[in-house]
Amino acid sequence: MSFIYGLQSAARNCFFFRFNLLTNWRKCNTQAVTSRDFHQVKINHIVNKSLGLGVNHGDRWTPLPENFLFYRTFNTKRKGCLLSSRSKEIWMISRKCTAWTDSFSRQLPMKNVPVVPAHSMSHPLNCLPTRDIRSFHTSPRCQAAPAPLLLMILKPAQKLLAIIVGRGIRKWWQALPPNKKELFKESLRKNKWKLFLGLSSFGLLFVVFYFTHLEVSPVTGRSKLLILGKEHFRLLSELEYEAWMEEFKNDMLTEKDARYVAVKAVVHHLIECNQDIPGISEINWIIHVVDSPDINAFVLPNGQVFVFTGLLNSVTDIHQLSFLLGHEIAHAVLEHAAEKASLVHLLDFLGLIFLTTIWAICPRDSLALLGQWIQSKLQEFLFDRPYSRTLEAEADRIGLQLAAKACVDVRASSVFWQQMEFAESLHGHPKLPEWLSTHPSHGNRAEHLDRLIPQTLTGP
Repeated sequence: MSFIYGLQSAARNCFFFRFNLLTNWRKCNTQAVTSRDFHQVKINHIVNKSLGLGVNHGDRWTPLPENFLFYRTFNTKRKGCLLSSRSKEIWMISRKCTAWTDSFSRQLPMKNVPVVPAHSMSHPLNCLPTRDIRSFHTSPRCQAAPAPLLLMILKPAQKLLAIIVGRGIRKWWQALPPNKKELFKESLRKNKWKLFLGLSSFGLLFVVFYFTHLEVSPVTGRSKLLILGKEHFRLLSELEYEAWMEEFKNDMLTEKDARYVAVKAVVHHLIECNQDIPGISEINWIIHVVDSPDINAFVLPNGQVFVFTGLLNSVTDIHQLSFLLGHEIAHAVLEHAAEKASLVHLLDFLGLIFLTTIWAICPRDSLALLGQWIQSKLQEFLFDRPYSRTLEAEADRIGLQLAAKACVDVRASSVFWQQMEFAESLHGHPKLPEWLSTHPSHGNRAEHLDRLIPQTLTGP
């Protein structure tokens, strides 16, 4: 492989003299691949528009066999370069051109090229040398990490920073002499309206941020908070998918397994019968069946379906399996994962304010730790888990509709949860209150489905 690049010193000085008024040029990399009968030149050119040089974004080099004619088009000027593989002559006709970079590594000696005069142009002809080099290296392109990934990495650091700031405020206040404490309190009383205005402005910004990030679900018509961008969340889904595949790589059933074939048939039937649902046809659904006794199934936001053989052993017929897979597909279509992650990030942001306040007002570190634990539990049981139960109930309702449109006996849905409740009582598993779980209890779930079945069968 050979590369054509650079300028001979005398010719380069002439070019630089002509373009001393041009600014903001970056680089022009010219790469040529040469063979005996055919030459191919590949040029990547990046240049900024500047005054005096109008560059057409459609500029390109077109290779022709034998004698190569390369045309480059400008707005008002044109230039051409004729290369002949037999005569080894280079023609360059130019009125305006850009600077070529000559910073290449591992260069071989230059090969002089004869200069052929130009008779049809008013400007003298400049000659270009050809140099052969063996390799050309470019540095890899750097990409910034997405915002959600940075938030996940910095989340522990944010809590630590809030603790340090709160504890520092407390130590500063305890170290103040009594007279300065009184002066500080008096300053707060004098500027209480300014302080109130600042807090009100912050609250207004928070409310504006909340309502500007609400989106209406095309399936349910419900408004939901979506802080994370879809592209960023899709990247997080890919990372989660790779983690699950690494964990289950030795337990995956083959595509020829009868259980895999059954799950694939159910999923494809549900998808084909619900193509009118927004988001169904936009996702590439891929099935994975894991040989595990866990009674579980889940669908990632990017359409990766994971079903455990323990769930297949728990269902009694294809109708129960269809409803359960419809429930998991509903989670992906309704973007419940992105909605839940957005709520968690919002609550964590507010939690940092409360965490700083707790460490600032508590007189001792032990009391601050206790207050921090109480705050986390209140957030979990008052916001996180109730919201998860709400999303589960919505997925049950939409999953029931998906199953009904696929001609599934939807009465099997409540029967499954009744069976699960009976199995847990039979094995002596303790029955926990619903408010301690992220999912509705089996009995309440069966009752909720029984109320939804008549509405589902009669239609909207």
